[in-house]
Amino acid sequence: MLALLSLFFAALLAATLIPAQSEALLLWLMYSGAHATALLWLVATLGNVLGSVVNWLLGRYLSHFADHRWFPFSGKQMARASNWYRRWGYWSLLASWVPIIGDPLTLAAGMLREPLWRFLLIVTLAKGGRYLVLILLARGYM
Repeated sequence: MLALLSLFFAALLAATLIPAQSEALLLWLMYSGAHATALLWLVATLGNVLGSVVNWLLGRYLSHFADHRWFPFSGKQMARASNWYRRWGYWSLLASWVPIIGDPLTLAAGMLREPLWRFLLIVTLAKGGRYLVLILLARGYM
């Protein structure tokens, strides 16, 4: 149970700007064989999506604090993500798994009032898909 909680929180933190490495932990747990791979995929996906929801909430309700030091995204990151989001719309959330740009995109979605239901659908597809591809690559299926 501790391993699954660790994976969940590593995935959650990895979806924010707090440095965390969920992929390495997922693969280590997968190779250990102590848990079903499908369960590991589910736990990592849920944690990572929840971390993105934290960013969406920051954008939706706290973006007016963006000029404060404690705010987790820089003005440059927010501007770049907002421009990308305005250009590509909610489909840009398919890139929410991409390092550096993905986390600010989820913040921009909140700032630009993306409905939570659509946000969850697209981000879950993107992040769950990324973990699935990682697992398939590690298993030698791709």
